[in-house]
Amino acid sequence: MADITAAMVKELREKTDAPMMECKKALSEAGGDMGKAEEILRVKLGNKASKAAARVAAEGIVGLHLSGDGKLASLVEVNCETDFVAKNDDFIRLAKNLAELVATRNPADVATLSALEIDGATVEATRAALVGRIGENMSIRRFARVEAQGRLASYVHGGAKIGVLVDVSGGDEQLAKDLAMHIAASKPKSLDVSGVPTELLETERRIAIEKAREAGKPESMLDKIAEGTVQKYLKDVTLLGQVFVKAEDGKQTVEQLLKAKGAKVNGFALYVVGEGIEKKVADFAAEVAAQAAAAAAAK
Repeated sequence: MADITAAMVKELREKTDAPMMECKKALSEAGGDMGKAEEILRVKLGNKASKAAARVAAEGIVGLHLSGDGKLASLVEVNCETDFVAKNDDFIRLAKNLAELVATRNPADVATLSALEIDGATVEATRAALVGRIGENMSIRRFARVEAQGRLASYVHGGAKIGVLVDVSGGDEQLAKDLAMHIAASKPKSLDVSGVPTELLETERRIAIEKAREAGKPESMLDKIAEGTVQKYLKDVTLLGQVFVKAEDGKQTVEQLLKAKGAKVNGFALYVVGEGIEKKVADFAAEVAAQAAAAAAAK
């Protein structure tokens, strides 16, 4: 059996927000496999074990650039340490300048972008100078550049914490704007089923089977239950499968809306600042000490 270290328990605790002892039990059951332990916790604790995405460490903004003809646009995520700096005019200007560079110069990656120039100085030199002036670390995390097949609509929400670009053929300008707002609100992972990684579907399938098994469902029903769970998951995470946020009947999907409007979504880009970056929200050592004290008192 693999040795379960305090560091492993801590890592799983921060990923899932599950109780420390549950994390230790899950790791033991999984033989030290972190991914399998996380699945075990999701089976036992449900969605309470999937809070990492909401516990973001990075602050910052999404910079956006849209060409005048609506055919070319870009998003760039620039991170800093505090929300206070994210509201700084120089920081905001940097993000906007970077988005324009991405659109007009089409860099291959962040390193290439960092070597381009803004007002006679490289992006990296400009970033470093701003860090020195403000006294807080900053980084360029990622960017997306979109050349439209149809028309581009953009939407920025929450003080530039969420940025969206969507490429729509057919329909009208209002439809494109509504779709951009829908994407910001519903945060789809892909346009359709083809864009959802197979490993995510297999994970959902395994978890559904284990939950059904623990609930005492017959073995003969497990595959059917799992398939229903996967189909529901796909409706939740694909843009075309989601219920449109402005649907009057509360049932019309985005796919149905597009069909009614004679339109098509060619693709979209969605950035949420800090998405997927974990923030430590608890003092692990203090938690261990508190639980040890509670266990001693109970004896």
